[in-house]
This record gives sequence, C-alpha cells and structure tokens, in this order.
Amino acid sequence: MPTQAPWLSLAIWIPIISGLIVLASGSDRNVREARVIALIGSVAGLLVSLPLFYEFNSTTSAMQFVEMKPWIERFNINYHLGVDGISVLFILLNSFITVLVVIASWEVIQTRVSQYLASFLIMSGLMNGVFASLDAILFYVFFEATLIPMYIVIGVWGGPNRVYAAIKFFLYTLLGSLLMLVAFLYLYNKAGGSFSILDFHKLPLSMTAQTLLFIAFLLSFAVKVPMWPVHTWLPDAHVEAPTGGSAVLAAIMLKLGAYGFIRFSLPILPDASHALSGFMITLSLIAVVYIGLVALAQSDMKKLIAYSSISHMGFVTLGFFIFNAYGVEGALVQMISHGFVSAAMFLSVGVMYDRMHSRQIADYGGVVNTMPKFAALLMLFAMANCGLPATSGFVGEFMVIMGAMKFNFWVAFLAATTLIFGAAYTLWMYKRVIFGEIANKHVAELTDINGREFLVLGLLAVAVLGMGLFPFPFTEIMHASVNDLLKHVAASKL
Repeated sequence: MPTQAPWLSLAIWIPIISGLIVLASGSDRNVREARVIALIGSVAGLLVSLPLFYEFNSTTSAMQFVEMKPWIERFNINYHLGVDGISVLFILLNSFITVLVVIASWEVIQTRVSQYLASFLIMSGLMNGVFASLDAILFYVFFEATLIPMYIVIGVWGGPNRVYAAIKFFLYTLLGSLLMLVAFLYLYNKAGGSFSILDFHKLPLSMTAQTLLFIAFLLSFAVKVPMWPVHTWLPDAHVEAPTGGSAVLAAIMLKLGAYGFIRFSLPILPDASHALSGFMITLSLIAVVYIGLVALAQSDMKKLIAYSSISHMGFVTLGFFIFNAYGVEGALVQMISHGFVSAAMFLSVGVMYDRMHSRQIADYGGVVNTMPKFAALLMLFAMANCGLPATSGFVGEFMVIMGAMKFNFWVAFLAATTLIFGAAYTLWMYKRVIFGEIANKHVAELTDINGREFLVLGLLAVAVLGMGLFPFPFTEIMHASVNDLLKHVAASKL
C-alpha cells in the first residue's frame, strides 16, 4: 500500500526551495557552494519522486498520492495534488533531466552561476506542479509560472538574439494561456463553484460549449506543443537558449501542452474532441511530414533538432486523436522517449559548441577522429531520433503507427514517413559533422568528452536503450488510466 508521505509536495517544493537557497548563496564568489547545493537539491528532488514509481498501483485508474488542503477558500480553490498512470512518469522524467542539466552546466556556465542553476531548480518544481495539479487554478498558476525561469534563462544566458527569442517565446505562450483561464472560469460556473479538474470531467456540456472550450484549450496547448502553424517561436528559442535551456525546453516544457490535451481536452470535451479529430489529425500530419522536410534544409544543428522536435511532437497529438489504446499509449511513450532523446541531442550539440563555439554543420567534419567516445554516443542518440528498433524512439512511433493503422491506412502511411525523413535529416547531419577526414584545424584540436560529460550522456544512453529494449514498465503503468480515459471518451460520444 502507498505510504501517506507527501511525495508530490516534496517533488514540487524541494527543487523550488533548493533553487531559492542557491539564489541566496549569491555572488559569483560562491560558485562552488551554489553548484553543490544545486546538485544536492536536484538529486533530492529525483529521490523523492522515485516512490511515485515503485509504490504506484498500476491496476487502478484512480488518482494516487492525493493531497488536498484549502488554499483560497472564498473561491473554493484548493491545493489539490494527485497523479495517475498518465502523469506519474513525467514527474520522474522532469526530475531526472534536471539532475543532468545541473551536472552538464557544472563548468560551462561561468557568469551568474547561482541565478542560472536556481532558474532550473525552480522551473523543475513548477513543472512537477503542472503534472500533479488536480485543481484548475493551481494548474494554471504552475503552468504560467514555468514561463518566468525559462524566459530568464533564454534572455540572460542565450545567444546574440536572445532578447528577441525570449520575448517571442513569452508572448506566444502567454497569449494562448489567457484563453485557458477563460475556459476554466466557464467550467467553474458550470461545476457549481468547483475548480476540481475531476469535477470538470463529469460535466454534461452542450456541443456548442464543448466546441468553443476546445478551441480555447487548443490555442493554449497547441502553442506549447508546439503544433503547426503556431510553432515559429520554438526554433528561435532553441537556437538562442543555452544548452541546458534547450534540453529542458525540448525534454519537458513541450510536454506541458500535450499533457494539457489529455488532461483537459479529451476527458472534459469528448464530443468536440471526436468532432474535431480530423482537424487535429491533419495538423499533426502536417507537422510530421512538412516540418520533417523543413528540418532537412537546416544548416544549424540546434535548429535542425528543434524542427525535429516539432515533427516528433506531431506524432504525440496524432496518437491522442485516433482514440485507441495503441495510439494514446504510443503518444505517451513517445513523449517520455522524446524527453530522453531530445535532451541527449541538445546536450551533445552543447558538448561540441563548448569546444568550437559554432553550431553550423559546415564548420565540422571528421569529429570521430578526435572525439571517438562522443561520436559513439551521438550515433546512438541519432539512431534513437530516427526511430531505430531497440531504442526508445522506436517504441512510441511504432505504437502510434499501429494505432493509426487501425484508424485509417493513409493516416498511418503519412505518419510512417517520419521514419524516412527522420533518418534523412538526422543521419545526414551526423555524416557531415562526424564522419570523413578532419575538416579544419579547429576540429583537429578537439578533445574527447571528459568524465562529467560522459556521465551525463552515458545516463541518457542507458535510458534510451533501457526503454527501447524493455518498454513494458512504461506501458504497464499507464495502461489502466488510458483504458479508463478511452471508455469515458467513447461513452460520451454523440
């Protein structure tokens, strides 16, 4: 039986409090102390999230580890937390990636170190809050608050156009989210003065109301995913963000939008979800096919991986809106896998950028000659990005294609083209950067990865291979919750 320890609150507040302590450690004179405190805080955040996995009861779809305390009693807003099989894995993923980002930035960040590390710790706690919230206003507060540390990370430690990229990122995501707040207020009135997300699931809403609410949620979550055509902020944000910012943005923050669809749009608005599924599938397929082709044309490694992320997240929204277990579970597995793979790809680019200070593919060539260990690890991540069997990238994509095949052959056919485009842009980039003769004196002077970099990339390699070879624990934990969601959505279908 699960213990009554407040694991969710600990997973949220330990990183946030650790971040505030790091921030208080202050100036660049105390850099070592800031790094050590940040590492201890991030590891503690990961350790308190582990019981969520091994004490989780995968035979039920009910919310577990529930915590409920009054917050703003006048409006019946509660500090209400809980996880099911859909949300629990994202807290583990977020806590794991945060530890790696702290280690990865150990020697790389030299200015405002405490503020940099504090931003990531606070962001980690806030994103855990998004995945654990069962109160709509609590969800909204955490959802919006995640923008602030990421905005600071891009705007302070980013590239030459960092301010433009940070403002574009902030405005896109903020404007979409305001419509979500309006939707929550409407549902609050309909639910008789309750902001409980579980109460929203039971509301009998007219088709007109569902459609309008669906559009409000769509505009909020689609920007965050990001879906085509509201994806244009992402390449700018990725290119300008520091390596850690890109890793967290791709691995965790993009998942907040996709999570919103499965926590709000599908269970609260099932009829509108069915009615508009063709529209959602079309947008998803455009992201998979068109953005895959756009990725082929990129000369900047980070921009190529950013477009790759949009294409892979198209798979996620496709899986959600084909309404079968293969599709939804495959989409969730793809979200976890993409967290590992995209973080690994961005951190790998960061390893090269720290040495050469260039992200341009043309500036490299023959890196395998000077960095053989790094080249081997990057090969694994590149293969996972392509969806090679035995890597995590294959499992989710295969399940979504299987689900799409049950739904419609041509949808499955178009979705499967990602395996071709993904291989084309990833392996072409790998060939030009890694293989061949040493291209210039800068590549000749490169040194292979050190112990710290090997630890970060090695842990991600274990995760990618572990999930690819043995995906059962990941699919088993979400099975009951996904089946319950699909029954609920099917029962409500007009």
